[in-house]
Amino acid sequence: MTTTDTTTETITWEQTESGVVVLTFDDPTQSVNTMTAAWSASLSAALDRLATLGSDLTGVILTSAKKTFFAGGDLGDLLATTPERAGELTVFADSAKAMLRRLETLGVPVVAALGGSALGGGYEIALACHHRIAVDSPALRIGLPEVTLGLLPGGGGVVRTVRLLGLDAALDKVLLPGTAYRVQDALELGLIDRIVPDADSLIVAATEWISANPGATQPWDRGEPIPGGTAYTPEIEAVLPLRSAVLRTRHKGAPMPAPANILAAAVESTQVDFDTASAVETRYFVELATGPISKNIIQSTFFDKQSIKSGASRPEGFPVHRANFAAVLGAGMMGAGVALSCALVGMRVALKDIDTAAAERGKDYARKVLGKQVEAGKRTREDADAILDLITPTASVADLAGADLVIEAVFEDPDLKRTVFAEVLDVVAPDAVLASNTSTLPITDLARDLPRAEDFIGLHFFSPVDRMELIEIIVGDKTSDATLAKAFDIALQMRKTPIVVGDGRGFFTSRVILQRLVEAAAMIGEGVDPQSIEQASLQAGYPVGTLALLDELTLSLPLKIRSQFREVAQQQGTELADHPGDAVLTAMVEELGRPSRVAGGGFYEYPDGRRGALWPGLGERFPVSGERADLADLRDRLLFAEVLETVRCHEDGILRSTADANVGSLLGIGFPTWTGGTSQFVAGYPGGTRAFVHRAQELADKYGPRFTPPASLLEG
Repeated sequence: MTTTDTTTETITWEQTESGVVVLTFDDPTQSVNTMTAAWSASLSAALDRLATLGSDLTGVILTSAKKTFFAGGDLGDLLATTPERAGELTVFADSAKAMLRRLETLGVPVVAALGGSALGGGYEIALACHHRIAVDSPALRIGLPEVTLGLLPGGGGVVRTVRLLGLDAALDKVLLPGTAYRVQDALELGLIDRIVPDADSLIVAATEWISANPGATQPWDRGEPIPGGTAYTPEIEAVLPLRSAVLRTRHKGAPMPAPANILAAAVESTQVDFDTASAVETRYFVELATGPISKNIIQSTFFDKQSIKSGASRPEGFPVHRANFAAVLGAGMMGAGVALSCALVGMRVALKDIDTAAAERGKDYARKVLGKQVEAGKRTREDADAILDLITPTASVADLAGADLVIEAVFEDPDLKRTVFAEVLDVVAPDAVLASNTSTLPITDLARDLPRAEDFIGLHFFSPVDRMELIEIIVGDKTSDATLAKAFDIALQMRKTPIVVGDGRGFFTSRVILQRLVEAAAMIGEGVDPQSIEQASLQAGYPVGTLALLDELTLSLPLKIRSQFREVAQQQGTELADHPGDAVLTAMVEELGRPSRVAGGGFYEYPDGRRGALWPGLGERFPVSGERADLADLRDRLLFAEVLETVRCHEDGILRSTADANVGSLLGIGFPTWTGGTSQFVAGYPGGTRAFVHRAQELADKYGPRFTPPASLLEG
């Protein structure tokens, strides 16, 4: 029974007869609670009121009326914070941390009752409580993922996790990986203290703990040492240089300052008192929050992705669609992955190939993936078997009867693709979505002779399909809005992130990544040391060296796509300019017989099928010049090649939004995370668009007209 029930702007206040005050976060203006000015004012007022209660106050419980406990800092505010406003952000961060410090030193037990996820700033609030209780929900997550946004936990997360878990565990388990833990894992790690079965049990359990622990305090306020010791402890001090080296190695020289700032803040925090440590943490946080890299990452990975998933590219006026029965045509690597991805979300799947044995081999892929998940304890055997039962290997068109989704995943041969569609049109549902998984062939051409061109669309999956998040949806000239809406919903149903692009050879992702591939080949022809090319790739932030990527994709693929572009240009009465990389790739494939990793050799050697050293014969065919390569130029050539082609995709109407460009480039072609994506690279370029154009022109003057800034940039 409560004795009072009042509300400030974002916090509801209730006090029970036992003297426990329940503060419920409930911002009426947002679907989630964030650290806004209104929240700050509300918490300050609540703390002032708590301080007046004296002996009438026996404890405090923090909980939430939202689905999540607390979402943390307002990313919109952070995005708008410039270096000139660093002082304002410092004041706000210090003020918020001062309130949390008041909370944990009230002199009564404080409990966080987590009915929903507590990530980032939300978990930092929970850390300021003496006890943390969470509901046993598979959807609930606990952690400090700020590093994934180019930030560090600036609300006390660094200081408190180090003092709670010790320096090593805090860094390796929480701060540097940014892991969002499931409830049981969070309990085992010590991030929470108790799990209850349901939300109704939270307040009861919290009240019981308060009653049993009237003198609760934080371990750092009881004078307890940091677990494992401080930076001065010989065992820890000895490995600190190694930690710095590991970070440098992990990021290969790419500009990712957040991990370095986290390490510095954590180490320094062990050498000073709590309040000084908090000030150190704020300094490192503000440096990141006002810098360009966190803004790039926040824009793309949060706001752009949110825009996409909310349906910004989906036509309005159509009901939400769900597919129930998918016919997957082709049981090779891509088809097998598509079939598994459909089954994972509960779709029934007919996996068709030229014969049943080939279709069964496609299902074997699902058996292998699910078997590994069972062995790792991520899935039960019963669950895996239920998913496998949804996939029916077949060679018979009759088994596709009634399918409401068709996904073709055969070889990149237009005639073959048209043939397999023609075979099934009379069998599948009359309103089925007809999708091709082509990566380069125009959708309009593939639909040319089909009677249902309005139902035809491109769904370009990325390999491995069951792990890659992106789907590139390609809209043909006759694709209806209804089909696009269905395809968009199907992508979300498959737990993928869909970008919507226009039709044209290579679409967006294949067209853009092609420029990076042939640029690296051109460098070989110029006499650049191949090791420098790979080093420049990694320093730019790409996940693998560009020559290694070429080997994986096959060196003949760029040549094939370039040939297709050349044919299109001729049909349009123009010519495709030669690229200096074409000659190198042609020589590697036709003269030297080293087309790919699968074939046993490319730019690298592959003993036992595994990538080894760069092939020594490269130096004989393409001698390295005596000039030392300018790594800055090499990095920029790779980055600018993709970014400039993105601008051309906007001009050509292939891209419909910068959000699609950013998210598509990050998730689909491995464009460096720190940039925020190929469009954000221009928007966030130091000095703005004018500086980007100037640098592009420098590259054009030195390396060729392919780097000439497109007209839209010059007009801007």
